[in-house]
Amino acid sequence: MDGWIKLHRKTLENPVVCKDSDHIAVWAYLLLNATHKEYPAIFAGDKILLQPGQLITGRKAIAEKFNISESKVQRILKSFEIEHQIEQQGSNKNRLISIVSWSDYQSDEQQYEQPVNNKRTTTEQQVNTNKNVKNVKNKRTKELKDNTAFEDYTSNPVLLESLNSFYEYRKKSKKPMTDAAIKLLLKKLNDLASDDETKAEILNQSILNGWQGIFPIKDGEKVGRSSGVPKYERDSKPGYGRSDRKITSLDQTSSVGEFSDEELSRLI
Repeated sequence: MDGWIKLHRKTLENPVVCKDSDHIAVWAYLLLNATHKEYPAIFAGDKILLQPGQLITGRKAIAEKFNISESKVQRILKSFEIEHQIEQQGSNKNRLISIVSWSDYQSDEQQYEQPVNNKRTTTEQQVNTNKNVKNVKNKRTKELKDNTAFEDYTSNPVLLESLNSFYEYRKKSKKPMTDAAIKLLLKKLNDLASDDETKAEILNQSILNGWQGIFPIKDGEKVGRSSGVPKYERDSKPGYGRSDRKITSLDQTSSVGEFSDEELSRLI
C-alpha cells in the first residue's frame, strides 16, 4: 500500500494500545492497513464497500508480520474490541475490522486547518490590498482636493501652473503641504501681492532658490513667466545679463564691485 497515515500524540496516552510493544505493533498494523476512503472488497464471499478505517485481515497475517504467536494476536484484538478500540466480524478465512477511533487518529483536522489558514491568509492579503488601495485613493483624493483649492483660488492659468509647480516642488523635497499649509500659502500670497502675475513671480522665485516658503520679490526683479524665461536663464543668455551691456566708461557713482571681470576688461 502507498501513502501515509497520521499518528496522533494522544496514542501515548491510550493504555490499551500501549500495554506493551506487541499491542503497539498490532495497533500500528491496523492503522497502516485500514483504507482511508471507500474501497470495494470481497468478504465472506460477498462484495462489500470498505469504509474509511476498515480493513480485511487475519490473525495469521499479523502474527507472521511481527513474529508473535497467533494466540497473542487473538488476545490483543479481543482486548481492543472489549475496550471499544475496534469492531470485528469474523469469517472462515479472515476478519473484517473497523477502527472505532479512526476519526480521532486520522481526522481531517490538518486538512481543515490548512484551508482555514489559507482563507485567513487570503483574507489578510485582501485586507492589506484594500488598505493599500484605500491609501492610494486617499492620496489621490487629497491631491484632487489640493488642486481644487488652487482652482477655487484663481482661474489664471499662469498662476495655477505656478501653484501646482510649487506644490509638486514641496512634495519632491519630502516636505509636502498639508491643507493648513495650503491655506496659509494662499493667504500669504494675498498679503504679498495684489495681482496674479506678481503672485506667480513670488512662487517661481521660491522654486528657483530652493525655498520652502514664499517671500517678496528680491530687489524688485521679476522671475515670473511674463518673458517666458526663468531668471537663471536670463542671466546666461545674450540680451538678459550684465555681460552684454555696452560700457564705455566708469562714472563717479559706479563702483568697481558692480561690474564683472569681463566688463572691466572692456573698459581697460
